[in-house]
Amino acid sequence: MNIWKTASVVALACVLAACAGRGTATPEDADTNRVGSRDMNGSATSATRGDGRGARIGDMEALEPDPADPVLSNMTIFFDFDRDNIRQEFIPTLDAHAAFLMENPRRRVRLEGHTDERGSREYNIGLGERRALSVRRYLLLQGVSADQLSTVSYGEERPAVLGSNEQAWSQNRRVELVYRP
Repeated sequence: MNIWKTASVVALACVLAACAGRGTATPEDADTNRVGSRDMNGSATSATRGDGRGARIGDMEALEPDPADPVLSNMTIFFDFDRDNIRQEFIPTLDAHAAFLMENPRRRVRLEGHTDERGSREYNIGLGERRALSVRRYLLLQGVSADQLSTVSYGEERPAVLGSNEQAWSQNRRVELVYRP
């Protein structure tokens, strides 16, 4: 019994010691629009934070394709009901993304498969996966490296449009291309 008391006291002391080392925030630390550090003299240096899109710090490539490009700005591939084959109208879009990825080998894209609400949850997870894999296969055939591609299926869990009609369902049957660092 004495061992448990000693262990409890030691654990409490460790928690208190860890919390005590955090210090208090200063007004310059509270500026949420800035990121910064201190120079060798202890003076604060900072830079304005961006919105997270565009180029990474340094000379890294852009996180996403140029949004001004009408083909590359399309990040969604739509599918017919209960189908996983790529519609002909989206081939130019996928070709443009394949070219972008081959020109930027450090860029990665996650292919997120989605479905409408019809069908069981399990079936829709599988259909979303088949759609994402269909886009992946196409990009691989165009020469994109497998290391640049990942897939995930959300099934019906993340609808783009709420509603139980053909207009909403047609917008939810999709694969989204999500670029990441």
